[in-house]
Amino acid sequence: MVESKIHSNIVFSQDIVKELLSVVEKYPKEKVFLLTEENAEQKCLPLVQPVIDQLQIKWLEIEAGEENKKIGSVEKVWQFLSENGADRKSLLINLGGGMLTDLGGFAASTFKRGLDFVNIPTTLLAQVDASLGGKTGFNFNGLKNEIGVFQEPVTVIINTNFLKTIDHANFLSGYAEMIKHGFIKSPEHWDELQKFDLKNINYEALQEIIAHSVAVKKWFVMNDPTEKNIRKALNLGHTVGHAFESYAMKTGKPILHGYAVVYGMIVELFLSAKKCGFEAVLLQQISQWLLERYGKFEITENDFDALFELMTHDKKNEAGRINFTLIPEIGKVEINQNCTKAEVFEALEYYLMMEKPHPKSFSKGEGLLDSNKSESI
Repeated sequence: MVESKIHSNIVFSQDIVKELLSVVEKYPKEKVFLLTEENAEQKCLPLVQPVIDQLQIKWLEIEAGEENKKIGSVEKVWQFLSENGADRKSLLINLGGGMLTDLGGFAASTFKRGLDFVNIPTTLLAQVDASLGGKTGFNFNGLKNEIGVFQEPVTVIINTNFLKTIDHANFLSGYAEMIKHGFIKSPEHWDELQKFDLKNINYEALQEIIAHSVAVKKWFVMNDPTEKNIRKALNLGHTVGHAFESYAMKTGKPILHGYAVVYGMIVELFLSAKKCGFEAVLLQQISQWLLERYGKFEITENDFDALFELMTHDKKNEAGRINFTLIPEIGKVEINQNCTKAEVFEALEYYLMMEKPHPKSFSKGEGLLDSNKSESI
């Protein structure tokens, strides 16, 4: 167990039933509730069914997908908690991907001014990023995570058996956040991620690598819980990535969050080379490595203005300026970097001109996922 200064326990365990029982036994039996989503209900709920049966836990399923990360879904959770007598001594268990843990965490944090919640992330993205760090919320007015609060779960339980239920594209989506963690803090983590066999996944070995990635995020969160300073390092790739993600959704070609972050990292690594001295040869090598595994979201110069406009709404912006997290080298960060519109367009042009990898250069499922079942952070 990893103890956190910010009141959240992170538990790595292959015995999900034992760990969950140890958490819920601290609450009145009739005050424990569970929230899940349609995909997780079919594939992941059976892994915790013994706990549900033993304690007769009431549970609610909401629709999956980024389009359901909205106030209407939050209201469904509030209604469910209200109808079943939840109070401030209650516990809400969030079982699902990043969308579910974000939304469930917000619902729990605001119902009756806040009740405890546990996150059981069932996707790689949620395990290494979305369920950690206390960010909760939902999308509003076409903007990602526009409404939310900082509130830590009492416990996060990470079990790699859940990852056997997700497809390869969703696996790669989470892997993108691990790559980001290597870029901003640990050259050693980046090195092990490059060497890991993505086509024949060793889940036992993966658990240790996930722990390394979680340790990176945990370090930044512990040192800056509410993102006033150094925690902004975790936003590498996200200023541009969120713009890609929102634009893809608006144009009817949704992409998974991690894929958008990869495309955002390519753009922001170019800005790092231009503004902070990141090595140009390494920029080219990393860009190609990423595109070979994640494919490419096609844009044209006509899309630049729309993408830039979306970047201007980023929550990290200050005084009307777009703030980027850039890196002078792998393992070092420079936050609050301002870039002009011309510089951003130049970086988008770099991405635009990158040669699209041949389809045979990455296995089936590793390319762009054109699905409206995308999850987010």
